[in-house]
Amino acid sequence: MAFEEISTNLCFGGQQKVYSHYSEVCKCDMKFGIFLPNQLVEKATPVIWYLSGLTCTHENAMVKASAQQWASKAGVALIFPDTSPRGNGVPDDDSYALGQGAGFYVDSLQSPWSENFNMWSYINSELPELVFDKFSINYEKQGIMGHSMGGLGALNFAIRNPKTFKSVSAFAPIANPTTSEWGRLQFSHYLGDDESGWEKYDPVLLLSQQEFPGKVLVDQGEADEFLTNLQPEKLQQVLEKKGKKQAFRYQSGYDHSYFFVSTFIKDHIKLHSEAFE
Repeated sequence: MAFEEISTNLCFGGQQKVYSHYSEVCKCDMKFGIFLPNQLVEKATPVIWYLSGLTCTHENAMVKASAQQWASKAGVALIFPDTSPRGNGVPDDDSYALGQGAGFYVDSLQSPWSENFNMWSYINSELPELVFDKFSINYEKQGIMGHSMGGLGALNFAIRNPKTFKSVSAFAPIANPTTSEWGRLQFSHYLGDDESGWEKYDPVLLLSQQEFPGKVLVDQGEADEFLTNLQPEKLQQVLEKKGKKQAFRYQSGYDHSYFFVSTFIKDHIKLHSEAFE
């Protein structure tokens, strides 16, 4: 598997790196960022995966979320995957909500998407295998977080992999995609018309059917312009039913932007780092 370092920058006493590699499951070159909290890692480091939202690349959270300063203090690594396959020959769409930049962290079943759009397998198995092989990362101490579409993905990965992830957090996640415009559009194109196959990618449905024993934190801005598509109240309700009332927080006046994410990212890093203790 081709593996190339694109850049390295010193950051809060650690190193922010970007790599490119060929993905067998996405059939194209993929990029990801990784923050290592110390220049010389002497022991396997806990890791938090950060999944970004619609239209984003690996760079958005890496540059805008202000996560590295808190990860460095906590002694945890951060991984910033891309949100979809990209490049010449990879299917795309004129709409920002479908195609490149809008992988929705699913394994596609429908043409023309099924050849490349397999982000579930990429994040769930291929990229972790690569990262654990190349870096001194503690696979027994993993957390996952995300924003919007990435919050949807983070919740799904954690709920379906409770033995892998000790913690999950999300900023303004798409909570109930099987009933939302953000979800039904993409799932119908990527997964087909059989809606029973959509359910395994819906956090509200998954959490209503099973437990996630790890730590959970969800922040939602009350001034978010996308509340109708996000449906946060449904996630809040199911978390309360599961005895995790304190896991969901509304933040007065905050919108959907990275100003919101960067304001509360410290709390999220703290939650994950405490789960690793």
